[in-house]
Parts: sequence; structure tokens; C-alpha cells
Amino acid sequence: MRLMQKLGGWLDQRLQLGAPIRATMEHPIPRDTASWFYVFGSAALTVFGLQLVTGVLLALIYVPSASEAWDSLQILNHQVTLGWFIRALHGWGSNFMLAIVLLHMVQVFLFGAFKYPRELTWILGIFLLLLTLGMAFTGQVLRFDEDAYWGLGIGASIVSRVPVLGPALVTLVLGGPIIAGPTLSRFFALHVFVVPGMLTLFVAVHVLLVLKLGINEWPMPGRLVRRSDYLEKYHVLTRTDGVPFVPYGVWKDAAFSGFILLCIATCALYFGPFGPSGQPDPRVIQATPRPDFFFLWLYALLSLLPPALETPALLIGPVFVLIGLLALPFFSGEGEKSWKRRPIAVLTILLVAVTLGTFTNLASHAPWSPAMDAGTGTPIPMRFLSGRTPVQIQGALVFKSKQCHNCHAIGGGGGKRGPALDAVAVRLTEDQLVRQVLQGGGNMPAYRNNLNPAETTALVAFLKALHPAGQAPAQDASRNAGVQP
Repeated sequence: MRLMQKLGGWLDQRLQLGAPIRATMEHPIPRDTASWFYVFGSAALTVFGLQLVTGVLLALIYVPSASEAWDSLQILNHQVTLGWFIRALHGWGSNFMLAIVLLHMVQVFLFGAFKYPRELTWILGIFLLLLTLGMAFTGQVLRFDEDAYWGLGIGASIVSRVPVLGPALVTLVLGGPIIAGPTLSRFFALHVFVVPGMLTLFVAVHVLLVLKLGINEWPMPGRLVRRSDYLEKYHVLTRTDGVPFVPYGVWKDAAFSGFILLCIATCALYFGPFGPSGQPDPRVIQATPRPDFFFLWLYALLSLLPPALETPALLIGPVFVLIGLLALPFFSGEGEKSWKRRPIAVLTILLVAVTLGTFTNLASHAPWSPAMDAGTGTPIPMRFLSGRTPVQIQGALVFKSKQCHNCHAIGGGGGKRGPALDAVAVRLTEDQLVRQVLQGGGNMPAYRNNLNPAETTALVAFLKALHPAGQAPAQDASRNAGVQP
């Protein structure tokens, strides 16, 4: 003991950490906040530490190369002692961390802890939530299996919709025009260095603000927040009814954090690691990519939304939500904190929870479109082929070979992302068909670089023949207009 005391004294003389540590342990908190409702922040910090430790261990084996990443995960799963368990801890830790951060944000919102003087604490919490989502997404990409490959393709298509900057952002994210080796290197850097570094910095500032401003008091009904006297009343409360953080507050934080770690370890042992599934191969289109649990609501939203609403929902909706969350403490920084007297806040949380829960449930059976197995697995019904000319038959072959069936249904079979083509010739003239195929539009990519003139001619000839019997195809009225006398 004497040796330890001497060593501790020697270190403290040089590092000067003893006084700040004692001040942190002894800082007063309102007695009512030593509660089980205030344990989520510490639990999130504990799980973040677990993620850092397991991430370092995985990085010793993982190879961020397009040709070796999948194999390195197989080695971790089957050859490295307890490698599968470390992967499982890391994967389930990501899910638990995201869930705890979400619960913490909900608790802060309902308890009015975003109000004066904790506006910056709330703003940092929002960015911590976004960074946690970024960690989860980049981690899924690093599995680099077929789900990750196609999921990354979907993410790139979302980024490409950003006006003006879309193509440049896609190149920045992927490291080039396609998903390849540079893509994985960039996501490895994001997942291992950039996002954890930003998380560490934001967590440090977040904890510092909590220490400087104090833990939010229990939201008593009728106890209003006013900028003119809140700080004075808070300090009086901590002096008259405050307790030191250690041991009154810390033991519940430690108990809950230990329980969460036990749950993560149990899930890791019982369920094992996430993937990897099949090897990524752009030639294999029989993939049905589904994201990890916390992104399933987005998967269902994209799958069920009409194509015309996808871009506004993806680019405009999140911006308004983020602006609203960031502005919340500035237009609602005073007044009532108790959730019992803030029915709109309670209804908002319930509405968001029901909406996300509903979309997450719908993701289990939402139609994925494009239907990645439609191009080879769904034949064109014979009634659309019988009696066709050789050029039209060739166009049907082009339709199949270019995987048009993935997005468009004919005779009830095929994808649902684009419109059904059973009667497309009634809606579009020949010139419009050519323009749509070559230039794309709406949710359809342009195929001018993927079709030669002969293939384009044949495909349009086949599409022009798709109209109900007895109903003539659409015609350009200007070509048939007669000369007026």
C-alpha cells in the first residue's frame, strides 16, 4: 500500500490529475437525479469503450482490401481463437450503443434537459447520434458481403441525387465511379479513424458540459425554467438537496452498464456475429440486400414510396428534421420541463416510435425493388412474345439481358420500382420511348452508354408492341396533323 501511495503521489505531482478527479467524483448532483432514468449516458459511454477495444482487436486481423476483406472475416470466424466472439461483441455492441443513445435522447427530450443552459449539450447529443449511425453503417460496409455491396450501391444512389454535387459526392464516397478497392479503404478509414475520433472529441466535450453545467434536475411539474434565475436556483438546489456523484450516482450507472455488457455478451454467445453472407459479386443479381436492424425502416420507406416521392423524402425530409432538432432549445428553451405538462412532446415521441416501428415491421415483407432475381428468374409471358417480328423478339432478349425486368413488371412478374410495361406503348410514343431509354428520368438511370444503336432499336420496337389488343399505340399528333386550308 505504501508503495502504491508513493507511486500515486509521484504521478500526481507530475500529471496534476488528482484534484480534477476528486472534483469530478465529489461534484454535487440533485438527489432525485441519482435515478435509474439517468443511467443511459454512462451506459452509452461504456459500450463505446467496448467498441474501441473490440475494434482494435479486429483491426489486427481484418484486411481492408476488396479481394481479401471477405476472406479475413472468414478467418476471424473460423480460424482465430475467439475471433467469432470478438466480432459478435463488436456487432451487437453497435446495436446496443445505438439503442441506448436513442433512449438517452428520448429521455433528455421528455425531461426537458435540452432547455437553458444545456442547449449546446443537446446539440452535441444530436451529432453524437448521427455519428453513431455513421459507425453502424460504415461497419456494415466493412463486412463487404453481398448485402454490404448492394447496400452501398443503394447509399451511393441516394447520394447521387444531391443537386449539382451528386456526382462529385459519389466519387468522393466510393473513391471512383464504381465500388472497388478504394471504396473499402475509404470506409475503413472512416470506421476506424475519422468517426471514432470525432465521437471521442464530442463525447469529451459532452461530458465536460455535464460537469460544468450539472446534471439536469428531476423535472417537477410547475418548476419552470427562466434564463434570469435558473442557474441561481440550480446551485441552491445542489447545496440544499445535493449528493456527491460518488457513491450516490455512480453505483446505478455502474450496475446498469454492467447489465448492458452482460446482455451484449449473451447475444454474442447465443446469436454469434453478423455475416458475412455471400461474397460480393456485381454479376450475381440474385441478392436481396437488407440493412441492419436500425436501418430497416429506411429500407421499407424506399421500397414502398412512389418513385416520384423518393428524392424529396431522402433529401428534404432529413434536412427539416435536423434543423428542427437543432433549433429546438432556442425556440423552447424556457418554461415547463415535466413531461406530464408537455403533452405535445409525449405525442411526438409516440408518433415517431409508432412510425419507425411500423416501417421496421413492414421491412420484413416489403417488396424490394429492383427485384434482383427478376432479370433471370422471371420469364416474359408468351402472350407478349407470340406473333412478334424478329426485331421485336431481339428487343425482348435485350430487355432480359440488360436486367430491365428487375425494375419493370410485364404480365405481373418483375420489379415494382418502375411502372409496369404491359401497356407502355399506349402511354409513350416511339420518340418518348427512345428518349426515356437513352436519357433516363425520374428514378430510371440512363442507358445510352449501355446500349448500342441496334440494341436500342430492338428494345424500343419490343416496347412499342406492348399495348392491349384492339388499342392502337400512342402517336405523335404533330406528325399526323394535316395542313389547314
